[in-house]
Amino acid sequence: ASGRAPEEVADNVTKFMEQGYRHVRIQQGGYGGGDSLDKKPDFREAGFGGQTDAFMDQHAYLKSVPKMFDVVRKRCGEDVELLHDVHERVEPIEVINMIRHVEPYRPFFIEDPFSPENMEWFKQLRMSTSTPIAMGELFNNINEFKLPMINQWFDYIRIHVSQIGGITPAMKVARLGEWFNIKTAWHGPGDVSPVGHAAHAHIDLAIWNFGIQEAGRFSDKLQEVFKGCPTMKNGYMSVNEAPGLGVDINEKEAAKYPITTKSNWQVRKNDGTIIRP
Repeated sequence: ASGRAPEEVADNVTKFMEQGYRHVRIQQGGYGGGDSLDKKPDFREAGFGGQTDAFMDQHAYLKSVPKMFDVVRKRCGEDVELLHDVHERVEPIEVINMIRHVEPYRPFFIEDPFSPENMEWFKQLRMSTSTPIAMGELFNNINEFKLPMINQWFDYIRIHVSQIGGITPAMKVARLGEWFNIKTAWHGPGDVSPVGHAAHAHIDLAIWNFGIQEAGRFSDKLQEVFKGCPTMKNGYMSVNEAPGLGVDINEKEAAKYPITTKSNWQVRKNDGTIIRP
């Protein structure tokens, strides 16, 4: 649930609650908090960067998140779980301070507070707050999970299943999580196909430490291409009983949507510096 202002975010959370959802990720501004201000950044004034590049004022973002949680929690009550994704886009020490400020609003989890090269910061984070943490969508192999999970640095596994190597490696990480009370929360954004979402659901059904599942809603065009899409109702995802993952690809329909290549956008600071990742 997103919006330009906290009140708009709260309105959209309410709409999801009316559809039966009990866990809603909240975001003010554009993707990762970018373009949350009306201010035109200096790099655009100077004609620098791509036309689709987003602007993120990191300090404004950090101040806006506790205010957003305050408004949404007061407007929507305690019957909904609220999540938030930092997208690894601010300095580690500032993220820790922000998470401490949102702790009174009882987040279900805060996602991706640090980038993978900053894993040592999780030690400081764990000593500073009891807010649950989700991490892992940018990890590329199962060994990256071993030490953080043994040390219980995070609470939810955010694997991008195809990036980690598929169902078998994901199952291995999930089994390791059982030992340390770490649950799953597979990465399931809108650019994951229905085949990928079906794979997530089948893993969820097969493990003990299922936590929560990110899911998108499938358009009519997607359902024409991918027969047997998982269905969403009252906040739950359901899969069919067909063999395998239960999703087939209509290649004739898929041919109507050829792959195109285009330059991607970046997120930049006010002066044009690229914000990773």
